[in-house]
Amino acid sequence: MRSFRKLFLVQLKLYLREPVAFFFSLAYPALLLLLFGYIYGNEPAPEFWGRNFGTVDASVPAYTGIIIGTVALMGIPIDTASSRENGVLRRYRATPLRPAIYLAASVAVYLLVALLGMLILVVTGKLIFDLRIAGAWLNVLAAFLLSALAFFAIGYIIASLAPTARIAQVVGMVIFFPMMFLSGAGMPLQLLPENLRRVSDFLPLSYVVRLIQGLWFGDPWAELWLPSVILFGIFIVGTMIASRLFRWE
Repeated sequence: MRSFRKLFLVQLKLYLREPVAFFFSLAYPALLLLLFGYIYGNEPAPEFWGRNFGTVDASVPAYTGIIIGTVALMGIPIDTASSRENGVLRRYRATPLRPAIYLAASVAVYLLVALLGMLILVVTGKLIFDLRIAGAWLNVLAAFLLSALAFFAIGYIIASLAPTARIAQVVGMVIFFPMMFLSGAGMPLQLLPENLRRVSDFLPLSYVVRLIQGLWFGDPWAELWLPSVILFGIFIVGTMIASRLFRWE
């Protein structure tokens, strides 16, 4: 436990010292919320959302998908590939420290960063735009954890395959940014043409948005079984693939 705690604190400090990771994980979603919140306000729009919620109410759970995607597809691949490239992982491997402790500390850091990003969104929405939620916080938190772990598995697959941090960054960005705009995370799917909305059915981030947003609006888990099953499947299969492909040097 002592080794885990020390490794956790070191990795957290290293992550937060990266300005790009800090901006896109913690600041960028909150800035988007402020921008579109001031443009559209947060008046209830049942004709648009199909229920008595406003733009900010719907955007907070959607932007949580941006946070998860950023941490998983850019933070994890770049950090892991950079540590491998610089020989850090090899030195960890040579110490008495068990590999499971290193991986557990890393996952805990990424979960904390993603959760902190979501907390900043919620506080910003509540203080400035009178944010509303109809669902239970525990359900939203459970959906957040499932979504984050599923995407972290994808991130570790990219990190395992990318030979350098630069390639990991390029691959992560190529995967993440189109998915952000076509999944409902960056903008509501209602604003997209019908053919692009059909594309969202094939994007994993779409199911993150559907699950968290649905539970935020108060929908029961039973109605959200499809995104739940898909994300759980991604987590299981992705973890198995990442564990087989992961390289220490």
